[in-house]
Amino acid sequence: MYLLMPVLFLLGYLLIALEHPIKIDKSASAILTGVVCWTALVIGMGYGMEIPGYSPGTEHFAEHALLEHLSDIASILFFLMGAMTIVELIDAHEGFATITEKVHSTHKVKLLWGLSFLTFFLSAALDNLTTSIVMAALLRKLIKDREDLWFFAGMVVIAANAGGAWSPIGDVTTIMLWIGGQVTALNIVKEVFLPSIVCLLIPLAASSFMLKGHLERPAVTGAPDDEDLVSPFEQNLILVLGIGSLLFVPVFKSITHLPPFMGILLGLGVLWVVTELLNTNRMHHSNRTVVAVLRRIDVPSVLFFLGILLAVAALETAGYLEELATVLDNVFGNLYIVNILIGLLSSVVDNVPLVAGAMGMYPLSVYPQDSDFWELLAYCAGTGGSVLIIGSAAGVAIMGILKIDFIWYLKRISWLALLGYFGGVATYYLING
Repeated sequence: MYLLMPVLFLLGYLLIALEHPIKIDKSASAILTGVVCWTALVIGMGYGMEIPGYSPGTEHFAEHALLEHLSDIASILFFLMGAMTIVELIDAHEGFATITEKVHSTHKVKLLWGLSFLTFFLSAALDNLTTSIVMAALLRKLIKDREDLWFFAGMVVIAANAGGAWSPIGDVTTIMLWIGGQVTALNIVKEVFLPSIVCLLIPLAASSFMLKGHLERPAVTGAPDDEDLVSPFEQNLILVLGIGSLLFVPVFKSITHLPPFMGILLGLGVLWVVTELLNTNRMHHSNRTVVAVLRRIDVPSVLFFLGILLAVAALETAGYLEELATVLDNVFGNLYIVNILIGLLSSVVDNVPLVAGAMGMYPLSVYPQDSDFWELLAYCAGTGGSVLIIGSAAGVAIMGILKIDFIWYLKRISWLALLGYFGGVATYYLING
């Protein structure tokens, strides 16, 4: 019974990876994996499997644990849906055209470097999930060929995760370490910035030798009806309000201490009111209203997220992830090896429970605030997820929006992400070792 849940999780993971050969949508596999893992947890409890916090007299343990995890999962899903809606609203009002019109270069290498650095710094200001959603919308406007689109999207995943690792608000794990008192904002920027930039520069340098020629831009679709034209004022207004709403989320969180999804919903509410006022004189079936945009939201991607997070939550509830962190510490001991392995494991399972497990294992009396262990953990947990496309929120979002194949990413991007990951670790060791 003990190995049943990990085996079921790996089987589900395999189905997701083989989505295209077996012709089963990854969202279906993820949802099944999440539900089956929780079902196995309940069955295991019935057979006396040892689970932290559970005793035979504890009624409804699984239900309470599931609802507890569901609050965190729902926060992520509402954030994702709100951010996707805002980005789609900007796109519907042709706000991104303001940006893409200024991007004249079609040279693959120049554009890759420019977009990667834009993603890197934008991710530090927003977060890696929101940034990946914004960049996916931009890439669709700039690149026609699917192979090129996927490759640029893969580099966006690496850049978004690298950018989020050195910012206290750039990734959920750095937020956890910052709020928990393991790191301070200024120190994490100072110590992790160089490893993070190296994590991006190495894949960029390697890609520069692989990419040749120029990109083909997507064809401009037919002109809309005069009644449905968007004025430059509307384009710029929705773009500024949309990006401003996303940038305001960390500010809103720091002021109110409410979850980030509340900030996203606030921005969406403001945009909803503004777009309704803008569209009062248009046709009732205008495709620029929030109601019309909501129909374009990629619901299967949201369900894919739900399934993955449910499956990982089941493993965490059963104590597998905490036990894994303990085994790593007992077997290896060295803080560099432990953190490297945690980072690599975060490409398979969610980095949040892994970091939470490490925070629980090591009190501040063992590793004080701003020690090497916490700094390296922030880097490794933030960037290690790039190795597999479903190893990070940014990767899952990009995979859903652009329909990237898991195996394709594994062949074309994973080795670049690994090079950057180990390059960043080596940089941190040279500076602090």
